[in-house]
Amino acid sequence: MLRNINSLIGQAIQATDGELGKVDEFYFDDRTWQIRYMVVETGNWLSGRKVLISPTAFKRPDAGPGPFPVALTREQVRNSPDIDTRKTVSRQHELELHEHYAWPLYWGGGFYAGGITLGATPPAAFEKPAEEAAAGQDKENPHLRGTRAVTGYSLRAADGPVGQVEDYITDISGWTIRYLVVDAGLWLPGKKVLISPHWIEKVAWETSEIFVNLSMEAVRKSPEFDPSQPVSEDYESVLYGHYGRPR
Repeated sequence: MLRNINSLIGQAIQATDGELGKVDEFYFDDRTWQIRYMVVETGNWLSGRKVLISPTAFKRPDAGPGPFPVALTREQVRNSPDIDTRKTVSRQHELELHEHYAWPLYWGGGFYAGGITLGATPPAAFEKPAEEAAAGQDKENPHLRGTRAVTGYSLRAADGPVGQVEDYITDISGWTIRYLVVDAGLWLPGKKVLISPHWIEKVAWETSEIFVNLSMEAVRKSPEFDPSQPVSEDYESVLYGHYGRPR
């Protein structure tokens, strides 16, 4: 199922024994566009503290506006490592977090490297000691990006500007960002188009620009995206056919 990230922001998070808070944003890996964490604002019960939750803990959310279920207790979250989400999340912070919840690591060469297994029972211990798993890793993880921070980035085609990133479409079966939603109002006010991360040539993080190997004309004539409607297989077929790209 494909969901737009904006529709999830503000949604209540339901633990196994009560409400945790609300979805604030998501962190993704800028190399794979894989969602790595949900940022949750806990509210009054935990003094408004923001916590990170891995997709490992996600249950399958309904399509409607109801609470987003996670396989955690409030006590687990209360006792979780305190991470300042306003700063760069370090590998050490991530190790502490994954150890606390017994979540498998997503980096390195062992189990869960680069992927997500929803519904799987996390192992009681990591395959490698935390110290060994951290060996060779940078102190900071520069590849974690917040969806809110990247919203507003300029999209540039091969021959000029296209528009700005407005939202993201994620596949909740694997929590990968499938498309960027771009406001292409430079030509038609209010027109939205979808851009696959596979079509991105590079991202200039220092200037907040995303470069795609598409022409301005191709993007301008791209099938229009209606945020009020779900992304259907028919729409995706037309989209990829328009650009002449394999799905």
